[in-house]
Amino acid sequence: MLSLQLEEFMIELKEGSIKNVGATNKAGTAKLYDVDAAEARPFGDERIKLAFADDEGNEIEVALAPDQASAIAHEIGSLTTEGGGSAE
Repeated sequence: MLSLQLEEFMIELKEGSIKNVGATNKAGTAKLYDVDAAEARPFGDERIKLAFADDEGNEIEVALAPDQASAIAHEIGSLTTEGGGSAE
């Protein structure tokens, strides 16, 4: 399941084109639940892309710097070795 929350978001559809309308103070949050597939792969010269998909075809990709990816990997390792962690 993909959940999107968009704030201050407005677009204009004209002759098949999408155009941003209004101020640049837009914000968005995306959450993907019930992940069916996950992978990490190189992205560009230095980044690492984390890709997640569910069985409905929804996908989320995140590109991280190597130090950010290492920090996430360390956090995941800590959670799995401690046998716990909080669920959101």
